[in-house]
Amino acid sequence: MPGSRFLRRSEVHENAPFSTVSELNLILLGPPGAGKGTQAERLREDFELAYVATGDILRKAVSEGTELGQKAKEYMDNGDLVPDEVIIGVILECVESEAAQDGFLLDGFPRSVGQAEALAEAIGRLDRRLTAVLCIEAPDEEIVRRLSGRRMCAKAGHVYNVYTDPPKREDVCDQDGSRLIQRDDDREATVRKRLGVYHKQTEPLVEYYEDQGLLRRFDGTRSPTEVHDHIRASIATLRLEDEL
Repeated sequence: MPGSRFLRRSEVHENAPFSTVSELNLILLGPPGAGKGTQAERLREDFELAYVATGDILRKAVSEGTELGQKAKEYMDNGDLVPDEVIIGVILECVESEAAQDGFLLDGFPRSVGQAEALAEAIGRLDRRLTAVLCIEAPDEEIVRRLSGRRMCAKAGHVYNVYTDPPKREDVCDQDGSRLIQRDDDREATVRKRLGVYHKQTEPLVEYYEDQGLLRRFDGTRSPTEVHDHIRASIATLRLEDEL
């Protein structure tokens, strides 16, 4: 599509003002089980964005032995939470990489207003800015039903849901006949605990980003295709607004 926001950096003269450089920098926000992973995969295919998932990049930094990865490993080995400044440092390594020059998709960070403020300051120093925060919402009981109903086959990891996509035979995988199991983090008590943490620590980000005019809301109870179509339409609207 035409428009200035989404030009590739390589298409912009190196001496041009940085504000003219076009990017699509997104954050995925929402409770566990709302469908962020599914939408992240589709958005990466749609826009060829660098996908920055906090857990994945921390593990990668540790395995590659980068300076920040070594710092993170010290905390992780001691069973401590990795401090915000270390996490942001690892994220910025990804944001500054060649793969993220046309934009990035953050998933799992920020998790608090403090982290959001630190992130804004850090990417601001790079003369970059967020395009939008995509918030996928779903009621707690729907989340509990989705996650606590999930079952996985012990042999190959085929996934079912006892409420929405049950196997033909109870607790038996249709494809390979292996036993279906429930992961510990999918048990109802654990899911409700995770939701409690989300509401306390992360949900305040909804108001924070809404006040900045960056938030876009999506109904996570709809089908993945409907949510995807709505997100694409919202991004198209952002493009049109940028042309005006």
